[in-house]
Amino acid sequence: MSKYSYRSNPEMKKSIVLLLHASLVLTIATVLFGCATNRKDQTESLSGDLVIFHAGSLSVPIKEISSAFKLENPQINIMLEAAGSVESARKITDLNKPCDIMASADYAVIDKMLIPEFADWNIRFASNEMAIVFTAKSRKSNEITAANWYNIMLEDDVQIGRADPNSDPCGYRTVMVTKLAEKHYKHKGLSDKLLSKNQNNMRQKETDLLALLETGNLDFIFLYRSLAVQHHLKYILLPDEINLKNPDFTELYNTATVEINGKKPGEKNILKGEPMVYGITILHNAPNKPAALAFAKFLLSKDKGMAIMEKSGQPSMVPSVTNTFDKIPVALKIFATNPTK
Repeated sequence: MSKYSYRSNPEMKKSIVLLLHASLVLTIATVLFGCATNRKDQTESLSGDLVIFHAGSLSVPIKEISSAFKLENPQINIMLEAAGSVESARKITDLNKPCDIMASADYAVIDKMLIPEFADWNIRFASNEMAIVFTAKSRKSNEITAANWYNIMLEDDVQIGRADPNSDPCGYRTVMVTKLAEKHYKHKGLSDKLLSKNQNNMRQKETDLLALLETGNLDFIFLYRSLAVQHHLKYILLPDEINLKNPDFTELYNTATVEINGKKPGEKNILKGEPMVYGITILHNAPNKPAALAFAKFLLSKDKGMAIMEKSGQPSMVPSVTNTFDKIPVALKIFATNPTK
């Protein structure tokens, strides 16, 4: 054997071992760098503005969900715009305002106003219930109960407020609640009495009423229980026959109808009472669909967005049946169920 063979040359053998070791280290480093780069590229691929129109009653949880989502996707600039759900839909249908995601306090707003012209699908994701909300400063706050709430609200020195039915689901749900209350308490004319009182206190969306309540300009408002929880306000829970919460009373809720303005001037829509269900969709012409899809997935995930929703007093309904299941993006189908199966 040659004297230069590595087997007989300790120095050469040592050099080869060192070379193999360096090569192994370089290979591992390359793999790790590649993985890190891939993760970085995936994160940075989601960037730009993300425009979300959402119901006023979603303001607190959506803001918190957006902050959590942004920690994972720092390159995305989230732009939140709260309004009554009907008003939000009209910004899309009438004003053609750019929007990626629409989250409505009533899934039916998406079904009736956006599908199929402006969106393809709708995922129902959370529930709520109507309540009578007030503060310790409200007149008669020490006297109101679940049994006498409507009598207290009708007293002359008490100021009550509600949202506009033509702008906000909370508004037309208030009308439904008064009609159901009239039937439940067998109090003829109760709905008209409540709806005609203090009409100057009506506002475009339910969150506009909060400031008036907290400053003492209003004593009691018809509002979602979740908002009372989020803003640490006092509230009276209503019977399930009235509160639009319990699916077991769907048939009863259907008997309470409300007429609101339609898509076109002079057009009217008749809405029937239903259990309160929130819906979310991504618009056809969403300027940033990749970010919108990622945000929707984050919001609908049990351990992420829906955990925040639950904490905010809005119970999860994920997954729920939807008639638009076939149109839902593949990545979001796990958050809905097909009614045909």
